[in-house]
Amino acid sequence: MNARTDTDFRAGTDLRVGLVGYGLAGSVFHAPLIAATEGLVLDTVVTSSPERREQARAEHGDGLRFAASPDELHDAGLDLVVIASPNKTHVPIATEALKAGIPVVVDKPLAGTAAEARGLAALAEERGLLLSVFQNRRWDNDFLTLRSLLASGELGEIQRFESRFERWRPQPKGGWRESGDPAEIGGLLYDLGSHLVDQALVLFGPALRVYAEADVRRPGAQADDDTFIAITHAGGVRSHLYVSATTAQLGPRFRVLGSAAGYVKYGLDPQESALREGRRPGNGEPWGLEPEGMWGRVGSGESPLTGGGGPVPTQPGDYPAYYTAIATALREGGEPPVTAHEAAAALDVLEAARRSAREGVTVEVAL
Repeated sequence: MNARTDTDFRAGTDLRVGLVGYGLAGSVFHAPLIAATEGLVLDTVVTSSPERREQARAEHGDGLRFAASPDELHDAGLDLVVIASPNKTHVPIATEALKAGIPVVVDKPLAGTAAEARGLAALAEERGLLLSVFQNRRWDNDFLTLRSLLASGELGEIQRFESRFERWRPQPKGGWRESGDPAEIGGLLYDLGSHLVDQALVLFGPALRVYAEADVRRPGAQADDDTFIAITHAGGVRSHLYVSATTAQLGPRFRVLGSAAGYVKYGLDPQESALREGRRPGNGEPWGLEPEGMWGRVGSGESPLTGGGGPVPTQPGDYPAYYTAIATALREGGEPPVTAHEAAAALDVLEAARRSAREGVTVEVAL
């Protein structure tokens, strides 16, 4: 099949999207955001589960089509395939879609290895097709606020970046995400770690060295559930990243220390909880806002918990911006909002972290 060109996407015509998978990622994140994006329409969902088909139909209308396997999407006249199936399926499904001439969005992590990610990037470039990775937490409210603070220079020269995605889930839920089988690409390192590493690289550039500690703490758990990653960036910043399901007292989401001041922010962006509760962007109501009591603080010399520093209004979170940018890239060309090469760079760090934790060494990352 010939590679699709920008002229194939006619102005004024909605781009038809096929979604592979209607579990947590597909039903909570991708389907609602696709449906809320002007110029995109959710056309087909791939799931063999009768219950999930009924759920998708109830949430997105009787006109929604269904397929039993991703292969059925290749001749369906779709403009984009979104892959929200289990991690181990990302590479094979994306490969076949790209070979069929269809642009692709893949939920994180793009692949199990950086080499596989770069192979997909090369295939997409060879075919002249969009390939992007859904790193939605680049549009978290706290991350957008921190980017603005860094751009203003208010914190001075950044020395240390601490980022946490911690939970208290003492009982494993089971399923592939917590499987100890390496083929499943489970565990928190590749799940929540994909987000935190991506954010750190976006903020502070390439990694030079990586040190990590990964533990399996919960009885019955098989994959890492309490992991720490230290990154030394080429620019000198040190990032300390924590992902855990076993944290009884949660730390700050961000603690960013600069030569002039620091920024501390507690709590998670509200967009995920809103989507889980069935709320949707684009219905005329404010989206991605948090109450003033949750704002972070900037200051020096005293803990924000004892009144140090001053509050910084948190910018609204904006997950819808990802698919808006995807629609623009499909129609007008240019880079997608997250590239496969950026995902590969994050996977370089994740692979280095896995080796570091296994061998107890610091790992150099090739630039």
